[in-house]
Amino acid sequence: MNSVNIFYGSDGKLRSGWRFAIFVLAFLFFGLVFGTAAIAIMSASGSIQPNNGTVLVVNGIVSLAVALIVGWLCGKYLEGLPFEAMGASFSKGWAFHLLAGLAGGTITFAFGAGIGALTGGLSFSANSAAAAGAIASTLLISFVIFGAAAAFEEALFRGYILQTFIRSDLTLFGLVLTSTLFASVHNANPSATALSWINTFIAGVWFSVAYLKTRDLWLSTGLHLAWNWTQGSIFGVEVSGLTEIVKAPVMRESDAGPVWLTGGDYGIEGGIVTTIALILSTIGIYFLPIKGADKSEDFS
Repeated sequence: MNSVNIFYGSDGKLRSGWRFAIFVLAFLFFGLVFGTAAIAIMSASGSIQPNNGTVLVVNGIVSLAVALIVGWLCGKYLEGLPFEAMGASFSKGWAFHLLAGLAGGTITFAFGAGIGALTGGLSFSANSAAAAGAIASTLLISFVIFGAAAAFEEALFRGYILQTFIRSDLTLFGLVLTSTLFASVHNANPSATALSWINTFIAGVWFSVAYLKTRDLWLSTGLHLAWNWTQGSIFGVEVSGLTEIVKAPVMRESDAGPVWLTGGDYGIEGGIVTTIALILSTIGIYFLPIKGADKSEDFS
């Protein structure tokens, strides 16, 4: 293999591994630049406080914008693709895909929580200690926070990175790589375990299958948002080990264990109940009667 073949494929385009590397480096650079600028502006306005909802939303939106813009520019200049190839535009069916994702994420989490309740490991009760106004405020604010975070993570992991490998007929490699990266960035969360890593990897596969089904990011973003919001704001469960985002959930969770079943301090994402729920939901999404992009719209 000569040096040209190392960098370029038979189609004359830069190979997907190099495209991936360029995207990651550009995302890290511009994410640092604009993230630092956003923090400086909020600090000057006095908005920087621990667990401040505004800070979390702004961080998610800035990160989302960087992921989409860098992904678009990489697609444009490395592969000759339009922005629509990112799957983040308001294309035909986007609203249906988003709503289907919101429903699917809610049902999937409720199913996992139901398994925990039926086995006696989990129980849920109304949050009578919180005022109705506090619960309503929490539902709204947390929806926005989780929405910004879900949109960003889907644009980053199921956006250009996964898609550029798919276009090189390396779909399985891209799916495994992005799911590994997705799981690994959650490993620094409080009370993370080997099983929570495995479950987050499976969640990455779940979201990737959703992208492959529709060839847009709306279904996977809906799944991601609804899972986190239902988990934390409705059922009162830790979200990937985090408890600070949700102040007054609709219900309170009681976890009697064992940890391998219910997840312990990490929340049910660290338990077998989530493993079962995600695998079954992934299979269900694979067989959903949703028509994705046809060949003329497939940008491959």
